[in-house]
Amino acid sequence: MELTPGDSSDSRLSEFHLEKERLKRIHIYVDGSCLGNRNVTSATEAGWGFCVIEGDSSTGNGKGELVVEMAGKVITNSNSSGFIGAEVGSNNTAELSAIAHSLKWLMLQNSAFSVTIRGDSKYALNISTGSWKAKSNRELAKRVQSLWADVSKKHKLLSEHVAAHRGHRWNERADHLAFRAMKGEKALPLQFWKPGVR
Repeated sequence: MELTPGDSSDSRLSEFHLEKERLKRIHIYVDGSCLGNRNVTSATEAGWGFCVIEGDSSTGNGKGELVVEMAGKVITNSNSSGFIGAEVGSNNTAELSAIAHSLKWLMLQNSAFSVTIRGDSKYALNISTGSWKAKSNRELAKRVQSLWADVSKKHKLLSEHVAAHRGHRWNERADHLAFRAMKGEKALPLQFWKPGVR
């Protein structure tokens, strides 16, 4: 069901929200990585990664099925086609980039989902949802917030913090993806990877 501009009937709005409640549920785990993460510049290497999980129990025991995973380097060159606003390579810009790229993936999906984006950076999650105001990385933050607003029109979108490096299988997988992207290396195939292996 779609609401047309100017249609403000309470019944249609209630019907729209009810439909959003019945959507297929997925979790997206996001992470960023930056070696050193001190005195960062536009030349500092940083990477992002995310994995989409269906049937996740959220307990960290690795239940659920991997739907897709993606990773890449944080792009700081404003002339590059992959630039989304990061001025420096840092852990924060990597975390925000992971969220941005997961949101871009969601925009390309034909089906609508009930999505929980889980990450170990309260900073990135709160900046993305607009709960916190960005004092730095403003262009990137603005881009991510715009993506969040756009994606929320199609998908039921929530964020949730998960503790870092505590053995949570899918959070550890996102960390692995981000770390390998930052190093310019391919991620290990899931069947050959174990949580905690970077």
